Amino acid sequence: MTLKLCVLTPNRIILDSEVKEIILSTNSGQIGVLPNHAPIATAVDIGLLRIRLNDQWLGVALMGGFARIGNDEIIILGNDGEISTDINPQEAQEALEIAEATLRKAKGKRQVIEANLALRRARTRVEAVNVIS
Repeated sequence: MTLKLCVLTPNRIILDSEVKEIILSTNSGQIGVLPNHAPIATAVDIGLLRIRLNDQWLGVALMGGFARIGNDEIIILGNDGEISTDINPQEAQEALEIAEATLRKAKGKRQVIEANLALRRARTRVEAVNVIS
């Protein structure tokens, strides 16, 4: 059995495919979804979406959004996202280092909050690159 997965952002369709299972980062933790999963709607956190296609795993760096799961169909409406194969590993690592340095230099609540968000996004992109098939 498979699941129908559609990952959308305001600008494009990231993925529209049949999958075996997913592991999704939500605001209340990670959830695994297999066929016949109970229907739910949930907020999606900044984090890694792991997708099992046959016997290999694919990563998608998601930057928050919402997901609806039901009837063996998953629709994820993300703020932004990238498939791991589209991410340049060196560029992602450099962005992570810049985000860490920016957080160290941040002053005031607003700068700290913005720097933490940038760091979470950068870490997610590096995690996505490191998903093992």
